[in-house]
Amino acid sequence: MTMSWDFNYFMELFLAGLTRGSIYALIALGYTMVYGIIELINFAHGEIYMIGAFTALIVTGVLTLMGWNSVAILFIAAGVAVVYSSAYGYTVEKIAYKPLRNAPRLSALISAIGMSLFLQNYVLLAQTSDFLPFPALIPEFDWLRPWEHIVRSSQVVIYVTTAIVMILLTFMIKFTRIGKAMRAVSQDKAMAMLVGVDVNRVISVTFIVGSATAAIGGVLIASHIGQINFYIGFIAGIKAFVAAVLGGIGSIPGAVLGSLVLGWTESFFTGYISSDYEDVFAFLILVFILIFRPSGILGRAESEKV
Repeated sequence: MTMSWDFNYFMELFLAGLTRGSIYALIALGYTMVYGIIELINFAHGEIYMIGAFTALIVTGVLTLMGWNSVAILFIAAGVAVVYSSAYGYTVEKIAYKPLRNAPRLSALISAIGMSLFLQNYVLLAQTSDFLPFPALIPEFDWLRPWEHIVRSSQVVIYVTTAIVMILLTFMIKFTRIGKAMRAVSQDKAMAMLVGVDVNRVISVTFIVGSATAAIGGVLIASHIGQINFYIGFIAGIKAFVAAVLGGIGSIPGAVLGSLVLGWTESFFTGYISSDYEDVFAFLILVFILIFRPSGILGRAESEKV
């Protein structure tokens, strides 16, 4: 009987870690794609995720008053959040990063941090500093009832959605015209321009795609946890950045793997040791892996051109 309980608890922690990892992955993809193309750490990316969640909350409130079905509300709210967050991502790139494209990297980094603080305070003033309740839009599935003490339907939806996003993103980067242009710009921006690639368009599309995946993550986790506030983007953004570095910044499979490693590390350490040191464990694993793999788990060591 004890073994059974232990196994159930282990599976609960494993699936909770997979849930965290999936959300981190949806955010980390934006970090790693932007870094892969313009070598910029977009610290405002976590706020785009937070704006996606708030947009979904507003749309949900309006549609609930109109008496819509919760599943229909989820799809419409997610769609509006994706469009709205993508527009924010595009605008942030044009205002905060494009003018600094040829400036020293430190200037762009300071601009990113400034934009992050601006968006946080903008939402704080427009909404409130309190946690706001977010309705559970994902219904409980009947076939999950025997395992509902281990996994919830919202978690299953998060796993499936993350997997679909990864597959679509991989397809886009490998087989579409814009994906090939992204790879060309990431390898050699000057050469890509010489062969006719519109570098500005590629960078804009990268910000739009990264913002869209973050918005999907924001809507799903808000519906799963049931509350949001203006600060959720900062914490999640830092964790997703850690995950991207852990997996190898600039590598899309690395971002996913790093996110899952981080999610499971946090879940198991908090479950078996203490929840008080959740963030400590996350950064300890980062330090430990970077000591042995400075470029991340799947990152390639950069060779200096002489």
